[in-house]
Amino acid sequence: MSQPPSTPAEPSAGSSGSPFSSLADFVALPRISALALSADGSRLAVSVHTLDPEKKKWQSALWEVDPAGRRPARRLTRSAPGESSPVWAPDGSLLFTSARPDPAAAAENGDPQPALWSLPPRGGEARLVLSRPGGVGPVLLAADSGDVVVVSATMPGGSDTEADAERRSKRKDAGVSAILHESYPIRHWDHDLGPAFPHLFWAGQLPDEESPGGTDDVELRDLTPQAAPPTGSGDDAALSPDGLSLARSEEVNDGPASRRSRLVVTDTASGGSRVLVDDPLADVYRPRFSPDGATVVCVRERLATYAEPPDYTLLLVDVATGAASELTPGFDRWPSAPQFSADGSAVYFLADDDGRHAVFRVPVDGGEPVRLTGDGAYSDLNVARDGSALYALRSAYDSPSVPVRLDPAAPLQEPAVLPSPGSLDRLPGTLHEVEATTADGTRVQSWLVLPEGASADSPAPLLLWVHGGPLMSWNSWSWRWCPWVMAARGYAVLLPNPALSQGFGLDFVRRGWGEWGGAPYTDLMAAVDVAVGRPEVDGTRTAAMGGSFGGYMANWIATQTDRFRAIVTHASLWDLDAFTGTTDAAYYWEKEWGDPLREPKRYEQNSPHRYADAIRTPMLVIHGDKDYRVPIGEGLRLWYDLQKRGVPSKFLYFPDENHWVLTPGNSIVWYETVLAFLAEHVRGEEWQRPELL
Repeated sequence: MSQPPSTPAEPSAGSSGSPFSSLADFVALPRISALALSADGSRLAVSVHTLDPEKKKWQSALWEVDPAGRRPARRLTRSAPGESSPVWAPDGSLLFTSARPDPAAAAENGDPQPALWSLPPRGGEARLVLSRPGGVGPVLLAADSGDVVVVSATMPGGSDTEADAERRSKRKDAGVSAILHESYPIRHWDHDLGPAFPHLFWAGQLPDEESPGGTDDVELRDLTPQAAPPTGSGDDAALSPDGLSLARSEEVNDGPASRRSRLVVTDTASGGSRVLVDDPLADVYRPRFSPDGATVVCVRERLATYAEPPDYTLLLVDVATGAASELTPGFDRWPSAPQFSADGSAVYFLADDDGRHAVFRVPVDGGEPVRLTGDGAYSDLNVARDGSALYALRSAYDSPSVPVRLDPAAPLQEPAVLPSPGSLDRLPGTLHEVEATTADGTRVQSWLVLPEGASADSPAPLLLWVHGGPLMSWNSWSWRWCPWVMAARGYAVLLPNPALSQGFGLDFVRRGWGEWGGAPYTDLMAAVDVAVGRPEVDGTRTAAMGGSFGGYMANWIATQTDRFRAIVTHASLWDLDAFTGTTDAAYYWEKEWGDPLREPKRYEQNSPHRYADAIRTPMLVIHGDKDYRVPIGEGLRLWYDLQKRGVPSKFLYFPDENHWVLTPGNSIVWYETVLAFLAEHVRGEEWQRPELL
């Protein structure tokens, strides 16, 4: 079938041969996540997501990567439901979760639930280890003993597997879907909370493949029998190396309709728990044990207030006494994901720093953190038990996530990239780092993607993309907001880090705290001024885009300036008062903006809907109905306000997507619609409605 001429999805001539030139090829690129290192350091496992045969969803499989980088990666698992959450047991078996059917059991009715499976050390067929009616979620493993704790959603009074199944069956048979809530909140991200809540179950040492009883040999014991809001256990927990202690974050009430988290330690033999760290002015979470089990490192997040943004540090906590000391005092970045070195003398952690997400090392006996990595954004950090290396996933705006090996002490290093299924051969353009200086003298860092062929003789139209958060930064590869899809079609893409972005110090966050329409907006305009001053960029053909907080900024930009030809706003905040009352965690936002009935000033000054009459720029509104972080009412109100004012606008609505767009088909339609809208208003081409809409 021939295609109509000048379709917006067609790439520019200079980008032929790139997988970003075809949206079908783009969504088919493999995507790597969840790196896990075996106890002996000889094997790495990653989860690789690829399109299923029907091309309707991404399915995951586990692959093995050679830590030495000599052998090519090889696939370990295959099933239609896919496999995820790999964890190596001390005996070399690979544990993972999957909703694959048990080949030894009769077919079951209802939706399959993920269970825990084990792949033998020497290969062969995976076997089912344990299951629960509510499925099995994250798996915790004791590094020395091999003891296992699993997370599973459990009905009230249903810790026993049979009791849990009976309560679920009764609700289903009675046709009951109602949930009774007695405390706030009632939902999270894209799902309702309750009536089942996550519990932590002790499984001990799992039976080996020769065990005659198989799964019948596993007796689960509930370590959190009282788990319910606001004390749900979640997956923020860790086992000591000997398996005798479990450290976990526990949520508690923090005044009316508000919550914070504290640190609790549980004796896995008795089930008894005691509070380890309880700070009324902070959230405390992400515990990790030292190699000897005597100390825990965790994140302390100072709670935000109307006057001050949050701030983060690491704590060292004595497990026996609860005595805590600050590990990163005076460190003007926000540490996350801490874990001990192999000998316990240092802690590794991650932190945003100047448009990167870097690996740091800090001695436990004091000293300044040392940044170990140069460019790139790192995640899934694994420490070799012999102390010889670190392993992680590294991405950047010129590379999706790939497994890498790092020296455990060398500063500002570039890691060794390990063979994997997720590497790219080429990109349809070039990546540049640019800087702007604002009127108050502040430096604003940005990334600029230029398409192939952009020059003074053939300048590219510019897309300003504003990140979400807002307490984050552009620093890593994004499949959902991929600038290379746009570059393959001839657009330059600007990715700025304005006020409120993390990785530039607390004062940089303070510049926009409670004043989203102030410094964040002027920082963005300063970054755009620098970008359009380049000869390769056409400053007369520009558009602005953003999602979540970026969508808020897109809306705010629409009320403040006519310099852009088009604006795309995804999952965006429009009426701040209405948003605060309907989002899934209203108390978080009220800390910054105040109670709208008692402190309306910030709402009145910063809510875009109050300035709707000023909008002249054509707008594309995008929203998912399962978005509980920024509820659909924000998109509906924005759409109505645009329509009744006669602003040229369209509304792309996803009935079954959440804050993100997660399915391949909808992802393609998202890009097709955005590209068609931009082609019409930025390039002056005729509007072409995507075929499937």
